[in-house]
Amino acid sequence: MQSTTDPYQDIRGELAALRHQVTGVQGCVVAGVDGLLILHDTLNRAEPHDLAALAAGAHGISRTCGNALNQGGFHECTIRNHKGYLAVYGIGELALLAVLGDEGLNIARLHIEARQVTGRLARMLEINPLA
Repeated sequence: MQSTTDPYQDIRGELAALRHQVTGVQGCVVAGVDGLLILHDTLNRAEPHDLAALAAGAHGISRTCGNALNQGGFHECTIRNHKGYLAVYGIGELALLAVLGDEGLNIARLHIEARQVTGRLARMLEINPLA
């Protein structure tokens, strides 16, 4: 009998830990910059594929702004709405971490934790981290 192990178990663990460590996090998505879903850990009814696509859109707009304003490449962006947040962080040049938060999200704590998580995710996914 062959043992079936999840090759993404450590990545799933990072996403779950982020959700548990930061008040207000409702879910996390790892996606390609093209908007394709890689992995997710979500609690609410938000469709993970939609979150991946939204993250890619936010990444594209932020990257364009950075280029137009001579501010360099994408690192992260935060969208705050009336009832919550969508924060998107670069995992190297090829992937994104999107975090969905409710109105009680501790955004400062999220930024601290997510910046560390993206470095670990880059190593796990064998992606060069952002400089």
